[in-house]
Amino acid sequence: MLERFVRLCEIASPTGSERAVVDDVLAELRGLGVEVEEDGSAVAARAGAGNLVARVPGAGEGWVMFAAHLDTVPHDGPIEVAFADGVYRSAGETILGADNKAAVTVLVELAARAAAGSPPPVGLELVFTVAEEDGLRGAKELDLGSLRSPFGYVLDHASPIGEVILAAPTYNRIEAEFHGAEAHAGIRPEDGSSAIAGAAAAIGQMELGRLDSETTANVGVIRGGTASNVVSGLCRIEAEARGLDETRTAAVTQAIVDACAWGAGEARCDLEVDVREMFRGYRLRSSAPAVEIAREALRRRGIKPVDRATGGGSDANAFCARGFEAVLLANGTEANHTPGESVAAGRIVEMLRVCEAIADEAARSPA
Repeated sequence: MLERFVRLCEIASPTGSERAVVDDVLAELRGLGVEVEEDGSAVAARAGAGNLVARVPGAGEGWVMFAAHLDTVPHDGPIEVAFADGVYRSAGETILGADNKAAVTVLVELAARAAAGSPPPVGLELVFTVAEEDGLRGAKELDLGSLRSPFGYVLDHASPIGEVILAAPTYNRIEAEFHGAEAHAGIRPEDGSSAIAGAAAAIGQMELGRLDSETTANVGVIRGGTASNVVSGLCRIEAEARGLDETRTAAVTQAIVDACAWGAGEARCDLEVDVREMFRGYRLRSSAPAVEIAREALRRRGIKPVDRATGGGSDANAFCARGFEAVLLANGTEANHTPGESVAAGRIVEMLRVCEAIADEAARSPA
């Protein structure tokens, strides 16, 4: 299993270029004799391949779904995995790719163990999505009506094993373009109107950072100008608002848009704004069967379950928004999306045990 993890991490699969890793997982699952299909979502999801759905029949009735995503954030150069003191890290300046290939490894291992003659107590639906890292595009295209499972688990939260995520935010992306007028900055600056000045004025009016315990806002990208001696004619900013309360998130989003309009007016610029909901937030009932099964499975493994809310998104957002109950679980990875990303080998093994315990609890549950 751990050799598989290294192999998967070293297959480049940034969002939109998942074909090679999809082919690798397909080949292994088919070699095990597991039923697996690739859906037709690649074009709609703007991905390099479609989602995979594998089914492993259980010894008893019922099904439970486990999901992981196959893509990673972009990175420069090939990934080389290093292992020392029981921990996997990148040997270079790239990401490791444990987000989310630690979980992919676990899901394939569940299938491999069943193929070796140890059928799970319930049927397992193993979902491998594409294009998760940019708007959950693969999960949004998955045919949830084809699933046999009444609920599922997404293994994609970079925090200590035991955290059960009950709430995740709505995330709105705001892209604003300020269109000014270029002029020579040293000869006739009064003939120009600075798009950069408009964007700067707008940002100065925004309330950014942690706004309250459930809401954040950020400006992450500013691009504009052509030269220091030219009054800038174009400046683009990319911002976001996210929060657990949809009404509050909508208000923060509107405040950012209003600030852009004010800044553009102050700098005599035209403005174009695009607001997109990247994913919808959710709150799960603490008493939901899927949540209770996860908690009991963790306890059986000697792990204290801890209910959490998160400021990040995952495929669970896409599934829950469409009425399929999915519980996001911590998988023990650390520092995802950075060169410091790591995961201990023992945590990959422990997540396998937790998934097996969830299947056992699902078999016992009347749900």
